[in-house]
Amino acid sequence: MSWLKRALAAFGLAALLAGGFWGWVVSTDLPNLTPSTSVSVVDRSGVLLRAYPVADGRWRLPATAEQVDPLYRAMLMAYEDKRFETHHGVDPRALARGVWQLISNGRVVSGGSTLTMQVARLLEDGATGQWGGKLRQIRLALALERQLTKDEIFTLYLNLAPMGGNIEGLRAASLAYFAHEPNRLTPAEAALLIALPQAPTSRRPDRFNVAATVARNRVLARAVEAQIISADDAIAARTTPVPSLRRDFPALAPHLADALVAGAAPGTVIPTTIDATLQAQL
Repeated sequence: MSWLKRALAAFGLAALLAGGFWGWVVSTDLPNLTPSTSVSVVDRSGVLLRAYPVADGRWRLPATAEQVDPLYRAMLMAYEDKRFETHHGVDPRALARGVWQLISNGRVVSGGSTLTMQVARLLEDGATGQWGGKLRQIRLALALERQLTKDEIFTLYLNLAPMGGNIEGLRAASLAYFAHEPNRLTPAEAALLIALPQAPTSRRPDRFNVAATVARNRVLARAVEAQIISADDAIAARTTPVPSLRRDFPALAPHLADALVAGAAPGTVIPTTIDATLQAQL
């Protein structure tokens, strides 16, 4: 029966280690899960009249999963985290692939980070390359998955993803680069917004348009491989120029908006009875 004793001992050790590991995860100190977002003033139909940057000067307009074109989410997951809907914060297959590629190539080819791990890094503005930072991301990602739904994690990414300069989040980037809300995005637009957070400084389309175009086209190619868009759609998208200018945010009824936002808490959406189209014409 010595084999049985050894098996029971191994099982007990594994259970002890697992219990210790999950105790380590459960005891994680969580950062603030409600990042500050811009105060905005909207017309009677909810159309944005004017928005204001947050305290540190960044444009971070609030967005939810329901306000975003489903094409963006599908393309994002195909490019960044194929198993987002099923993993618990960490994707062992992606991590193993990243380690193998590091050993085989002598350099980091893919980091193996899940979308949840990216959210963990963004919440704490943590490092990306150090092992200590990666371990912290893993711990926090596992803790986040225990506290939040997938849609809540996705929403945090929508609001925190760096998009170049002082622009953060999908909605601010869509308005700044395409002058419209992200509820309807073309494949070319969605691909650019997916490519930017990986290197927001060196891919800023208003400064490094060629690099932004190359990165966008890689996202389009991955979307074709994942059968999210057709090859013809990708060809058409690649012929679409990447915006080379950053647009101003809406600034309709500025004096009224300034008066209304006085003392408003971050993230407040202030409704008015104004019609945005009529206001723009006036």
